[in-house]
Amino acid sequence: MAEPNRKQNEGQSTELEQIVARAVSRALRDHLPQLEEQIAKQVLEALPAPVSEAQGIQQEGSGTLVHAVSTIHAGSTQKEVLRALLDAGSGHCARIALFVVKAGAASGWQARGFGEEEAVKDFPLDLNAGPVSHTYHNRVATPGNIAEMGRQFVGQFGSPANEQILVLPLALKDKVAALVYADGGDTGKLSSDALELLVLATSAWLEVISLRKHAAPKDDGDLAASSVERAAAQPAQTVSSYSDPFAAHPPKHVPASTPAVPEPAEVVEVASAHAAAAPAVATDPLAGLSAEDADVHRKAQRFARLLVDEIKLYNQAKVAEGRRNKDLYDRLKEDIDKSRGTFQKRYGSTVAASGDYFQNELVRSLAEDDLSIMGVNFRR
Repeated sequence: MAEPNRKQNEGQSTELEQIVARAVSRALRDHLPQLEEQIAKQVLEALPAPVSEAQGIQQEGSGTLVHAVSTIHAGSTQKEVLRALLDAGSGHCARIALFVVKAGAASGWQARGFGEEEAVKDFPLDLNAGPVSHTYHNRVATPGNIAEMGRQFVGQFGSPANEQILVLPLALKDKVAALVYADGGDTGKLSSDALELLVLATSAWLEVISLRKHAAPKDDGDLAASSVERAAAQPAQTVSSYSDPFAAHPPKHVPASTPAVPEPAEVVEVASAHAAAAPAVATDPLAGLSAEDADVHRKAQRFARLLVDEIKLYNQAKVAEGRRNKDLYDRLKEDIDKSRGTFQKRYGSTVAASGDYFQNELVRSLAEDDLSIMGVNFRR
């Protein structure tokens, strides 16, 4: 009796399995297209996004610009920085030259793509020429036609194939210290966006170098160092040349005993030897501190300047808008608070914490010593 029951159960199981198999087969057949589509979609979402040829070119260009800016920021003297600018700029145009502005006149310094570096040396650039004049007076990059540069310029250096040129301002502390000329030469290669970025990065870094030197001993690599030594020894003697764009607006909290080291004569001049000489030690706010504590204070000052200059470099449009509308802190709150945290982490528990250097630098550099520009939400 048990054997027939067992066989009956097995028969029922087999029949049930067949029914299930048919049902599953039918369900798969009906829904397979949707399953395939869903699986393909999930796999594609899990894969890295494909990079188009255009995107690849853009990424490559961005990487090149990052490297170029890093090269510029590796310079520790004006000569090194300006040479790096010309070298980097030559990758984004066929010809590039830098003209130093001095006492209302502009003269050639160095160039790339003109045959030799000294091709433009001492060449007098006409500040009344269309794009040159517009760039100089408005501090903005100005495209133009080579004919607008004047007969003397065209006669000396010739014309690019497409006749299109670009003039950019290299501004230091809101003054145009130099003008950068670029064109496409015979190739037509002229990337205005890349050149503007490189010039802006150069301007910001030159300001950083100048600020560093207000609080640091002289740099042996700076060609002007010997002039400073002579100036300190002979305070009545005037050292000639280009007006220092920082002279009228020195950092208020820089220790008075630390002489400002002037920049190389190619771009910035020393106003007078007397200004370079160190004031009396009695006026130094750090005079009563130990050498170790004073060093911490000076390092904190330099670090604060670097942080604020970084904010200025990457937020130039917001800085300009914030100054006009007197709401600078609101526009840059995230960057300011992040940099303040970085400063506090490094110097908040040191003797330099009492100096309030980061806040001072925000007001001095970002707000140009006008506290109201920071806005009502800024608290000192």
